[in-house]
Amino acid sequence: MKINHLPDMARRAFLQRSAALGISGALAPWAMQLSMLGEAAAAQATSDDYKALVCVFFSGGNDYANTLVPYDTAHYNAYAGIRPTLATARDRLTATALNALNPLADSLQFALAPELAPLKPIWDAQHLAIQLNVGPLVVPTTVAQYNAASVPLPPKLFSHNDQTSLWQSGLTEGATNGWGGRMGDLLLASNSSSVFTCISASGNATFLSGQTATQYQISSTGAIPVNGITNTLYGSAACQNALRTLITQSDPTVFEDEYTRVVRRSVDAQAQVTAGIAGVPALVTPFDTANSLAMQLKIVAQLIGARAALGAKRQVFLVSLGGFDLHDSLVANHPGLLTTIANAMRSFYDATAELGVAQNVTTFTASDFGRTLTSNGDGSDHGWGNHHFVMGGAVKGQNYYGLAPQIAVNGSDDVGQGRLLPTTSVDQYAATFANWMGIPASDMAWVMPNIGNFSGTNLGFL
Repeated sequence: MKINHLPDMARRAFLQRSAALGISGALAPWAMQLSMLGEAAAAQATSDDYKALVCVFFSGGNDYANTLVPYDTAHYNAYAGIRPTLATARDRLTATALNALNPLADSLQFALAPELAPLKPIWDAQHLAIQLNVGPLVVPTTVAQYNAASVPLPPKLFSHNDQTSLWQSGLTEGATNGWGGRMGDLLLASNSSSVFTCISASGNATFLSGQTATQYQISSTGAIPVNGITNTLYGSAACQNALRTLITQSDPTVFEDEYTRVVRRSVDAQAQVTAGIAGVPALVTPFDTANSLAMQLKIVAQLIGARAALGAKRQVFLVSLGGFDLHDSLVANHPGLLTTIANAMRSFYDATAELGVAQNVTTFTASDFGRTLTSNGDGSDHGWGNHHFVMGGAVKGQNYYGLAPQIAVNGSDDVGQGRLLPTTSVDQYAATFANWMGIPASDMAWVMPNIGNFSGTNLGFL
């Protein structure tokens, strides 16, 4: 489905802003650029609330079976029998065995990988939930329908680029906007400075691009400066000031003037972020400086702490960690990745509690796809469905959501080699977050184009 038009409420707000600028005549089209669209939105925040959504993306396809491990004897034995060279020893899982408020059928019990132990107290405190077997779908699909190709399927399954695009945008590779950015389109009016609605701490990503919302990119150490005008140039303040004037002054040429407007916006945003972070107390919660994911999440926490200075009521963030494409050396490398995840996410949750906003910040995980339950000897191969974490004070935690897959090869939800056919769509996953952020049901199809094909638009974990 191609997304062409803003929802009615956002479009009306946009046109009202445009009319106010109409006196500029021929310059009006340029006056209506992205920075002027901050009030073209459908979802409104009240004056005294704040909500942030944080996506933690695992690039390469995380191995679900060694992240959430069957623990009860029968299902553990099935798991270990399928992947004898990859299975985590059962006696290492005792401390991370999960007791759910609503136990799963068939006495199935899972444990977190031992390296995820820092997250277990959050589960026990009912602020961590697990969404089972979620992935890209066009329509609800059975294994029989998949095998017969009798329903539309996501294109180019098991491909990194294509499935990353489907996870982040709901659209095929080459999509110019993602569901985080489209959510941002509907949230711009909540923020007095629209530039801080969608923020990436891990570079440019489709997920945060909207049709009107633009993603603001930040490094793990803070706002990215234009060095020549932030510090003296060649030791000369005069050169520094001359460069600032040159790259920020208005220009009679339309395209050059638009360029300098974007540069001015960047310079102003850098100053606002730097001042905003400096204006709030430093975090007491420790973050491991050698942990790249932790440092991305630390800057997100600092930005949340500076939300008042940034004029933000609704924000969507992205952080990421790579290295999950483990066709080989899974046993050697996957535990280290999980350690990185656990320590980073635990520090971030503790930081939101320190800031008094744990109830206002929801963090969730995503990845290209899951991997095969079968072993190729030293690793696992590209799959489809995956299990993901949802964390935050508003989360209805210590529970699983969705349907637990059968621990078997060629089982009832397996399209081959333990590749899970998702029983929950990314559209439903995204819609649940959008609902929590305040997106009205009437605009949900703007966020996820296939949501009308699924009966459940709120999975219940928030």
